[in-house]
Amino acid sequence: MGILAAFIMPHPPLIIPEVGKGEEKKIQKTIDAYEEAARRIAELRPETIVVVSPHSVAYADYLHISPGSSAHGDFGAFGAPQSSMRVRYDSEFVRTLTACAGRAGIPAGTYGEQNPELDHGTMVPLSFVNRFYSDYRLVRCSISGLNPGVHYAFGKCIAQAVNQLHRRVVLIASGDLSHKLKPEGPYGYAQEGPEFDRMIVGLMKTGNFLQFLNFDGEFCEVAGECGLRSFQIMAGAMDGQAVKSELLSYEGPFGVGYAVCAVYPQGPDSSRCFGEQYEAQRREKLARLREGEDEYVRLARLSLETYVKEGRPLHRPAGLSDELTARKAGVFVSLKKDGKLRGCIGTIEATQDCIADEIIHNAVSAGVRDPRFEPVTKDELEDLVYSVDVLGEAEPVASAKELDAKRYGVIVTSGARCGLLLPNLSGVDTPEQQIEIARQKAGIPKGESYSLQRFEVVRHK
Repeated sequence: MGILAAFIMPHPPLIIPEVGKGEEKKIQKTIDAYEEAARRIAELRPETIVVVSPHSVAYADYLHISPGSSAHGDFGAFGAPQSSMRVRYDSEFVRTLTACAGRAGIPAGTYGEQNPELDHGTMVPLSFVNRFYSDYRLVRCSISGLNPGVHYAFGKCIAQAVNQLHRRVVLIASGDLSHKLKPEGPYGYAQEGPEFDRMIVGLMKTGNFLQFLNFDGEFCEVAGECGLRSFQIMAGAMDGQAVKSELLSYEGPFGVGYAVCAVYPQGPDSSRCFGEQYEAQRREKLARLREGEDEYVRLARLSLETYVKEGRPLHRPAGLSDELTARKAGVFVSLKKDGKLRGCIGTIEATQDCIADEIIHNAVSAGVRDPRFEPVTKDELEDLVYSVDVLGEAEPVASAKELDAKRYGVIVTSGARCGLLLPNLSGVDTPEQQIEIARQKAGIPKGESYSLQRFEVVRHK
């Protein structure tokens, strides 16, 4: 049987009349496209519908699959508890999918569900489907903090489970696009928002799903995207298949992008095995970055790798430049993985004998002592991208008028509490944003007086 079709669907709760109370009429294009998609699903008569939702149970390192035999949900969180549904789960499919993921080495399964209630990312699409068709069982899957290649591979597991069980299956990739399209929208505006939507909609039109895997993580975070990882899983479910991809609608009147797209498999196409292509491109990019690292970054990498692999601190190597061994300065070491922050620790002023020792010490701290993250493991080392910021001397300033978010970092101090923010960070465009983030990092309450300092950095990548 195989996957009959896949549909990308947004999930604004206000599209439900009991929630929107008339506001839903402002996204009539989306409603019309949703109804068309639901009619098409009814015509396909799937035995099972797989919904991938960004608002289901989500973990950083685990893809959750719905446990049990059934579930209930309502829109009470959005003021409409009377709008509810109950679904029957396809338990056999869940067991088969979990086994497929296990064989592929993907951390996925039914553990860790704290709230069995259906989420709105699942209920909104099914609310439309149920108007036309209800003779199906559901499999609800989550997204995770794992990289795009893992999400794509999980989609391949969905397709394997479909083929193994000979089920008639439709997949729904639930997800809005950018949440930052307009200043008056609920999440504000970022120029990356409309750019993200333009790119995603173009991919929906062309079916070039490889590019779903190649978005920069930092860019996506600033754009406030919602559904990309759902779309990556959908792309994986179509691995090795030619597709007909049809954009049914796109609009964003509330500052959030809503797109509806239908995708139909058209038969085998070995050129569309995008998982292997993505991994090859990713490895090539990481190799180029490593080749281009200067001695500051190479030293940070060597320090962390020595500590993680050998369990010992690195002794300062011979042959370093005088700039590293004769000067003292505060240093921040930042780590990224798949475009997302993986650790960042630094010192405002020098605490070691020289910049080299500062880097050696702070690289280890960024990798294993940043309280926001689990310690870096050996398996992650090859995937890390490093940057090293060497801080200039801090100087006091009277107000935000003397700051520049791209040029200067900021230090906010009140008594013993101190918060620092580096300059030129994605999504931080104004001094006021800098100050607010640094104030919060320091734990300084709103309304309490504080002093400001600015500093310049030399950033090494």
